[in-house]
Amino acid sequence: MPQPLLHQRLPSGRGATEQPNATGDGDAALTPRFWAMVVLTGVATGLFGDFLMWILFGVQHLAFNYRSGELQSAAERASDLRRVLALLIAGIFGALAWYLIRGHWSGESTEIDDAIWSGDGRLGVRRSFATSVISEIVIGMGASIGREAAPKLMGGVSGNVLSSWARLSPAQRRLLVACGGGAGLAAVYNVPLGGALFTAEILMGSLALPTVLPALACSFIATATAWLYLPDHATYVDIPAFRFSTSLFVWALVFGAIAGLVASGYVRLIGWASYHRASGRRMLVAFPTAMVVLGLIGIEYPELFGNGKDMAHSVFLGEGSLVLLGALFVLKPLVTAMCLGTGGSGGLFTPTLSTGAVLGGLLGGAWSHLWAGVPLGAFAMVGAAAMVGAAMQAPLTALVLVLELTHSGYGIVVPLIAAVVIATAVTRQVDGYSIYSARLTARCP
Repeated sequence: MPQPLLHQRLPSGRGATEQPNATGDGDAALTPRFWAMVVLTGVATGLFGDFLMWILFGVQHLAFNYRSGELQSAAERASDLRRVLALLIAGIFGALAWYLIRGHWSGESTEIDDAIWSGDGRLGVRRSFATSVISEIVIGMGASIGREAAPKLMGGVSGNVLSSWARLSPAQRRLLVACGGGAGLAAVYNVPLGGALFTAEILMGSLALPTVLPALACSFIATATAWLYLPDHATYVDIPAFRFSTSLFVWALVFGAIAGLVASGYVRLIGWASYHRASGRRMLVAFPTAMVVLGLIGIEYPELFGNGKDMAHSVFLGEGSLVLLGALFVLKPLVTAMCLGTGGSGGLFTPTLSTGAVLGGLLGGAWSHLWAGVPLGAFAMVGAAAMVGAAMQAPLTALVLVLELTHSGYGIVVPLIAAVVIATAVTRQVDGYSIYSARLTARCP
């Protein structure tokens, strides 16, 4: 329990730390040395975020022959042969690289969630760095997995290395690794508050002051550091300022329950693919084959290439027919699970968000035939938030991430909250797994 400078109590005689979230530090004491490591972890995480995104963007531009604009537009302009060839090269490179590092450094951990929840926060530096670089290269060439896993992992590695250097306690190490993980997400998406909530709500499971303070500090430092290379504006730009309407609110109540059921199935799909993930020599065939399949599907649906950022952006802007949105809603989870199940390593945040966005646009567009007046993008934002909240089992994080990613949505925050609460509660009641817990490897007997 940190001792306040003022030792004399107020005239009431009540204690200074009776507020539940402002109690003692627990096992992870917030010492001056720990705070110094929080600052260094934030800086290191921001620099790693810049480095990994520099690799990602460079590979995207090379693979699809463009210098500016969005990956989806470049993929649409590319020839059918180039689309398939880019994915084939990604499959061969990723399979060989991951096969070698997983065999050579088999004893090193790269699962930050498991290291925090079930371990002491230790992560393998060499294997984590190599995995992160390979992941961004493969995603840059079109693999349908999230780009945030690599900076999240390297943020955790930064906290792990600095914990050893500063000789922090195991509890302090776990907290610092969690702060680095959330800061990695914050840095590459410019979402400092969302990254801090990711640390507190998901990685640590606590919104107590001793958790929130270092999480916020690490996230804002990493985000500000990442501005050396990455932009300081919203990830999804030019999103309209949607306004509340009764139609949207009523739809959100109904959609929340649907999204909760869909999220349960989505999480089960991810869990099944993770458990049956190809490994060893089997991956050398499975992953290139999966990439070729994705490339062939991408001839018709280039929106499926990459993590899904551009796919979500277009529907936030109100673009896309109901037929296209329906196809993307079915295909995006399947190709993402295929990439993971055949041995790929990557994140799930943006694929999940984009799936929710197209589902919201699809069902919202149908709803507009019954009760008109709501822009398609408003339905998509509610869909994205509900899907992310339910699939991550983290409603606060989901809401803040969608608001920070778009710098919009405040006018429809009531429908957003309603859909997220209902969807998360339904998923929790139906199943209870999240996209993170469902991916954990089996425990040794």
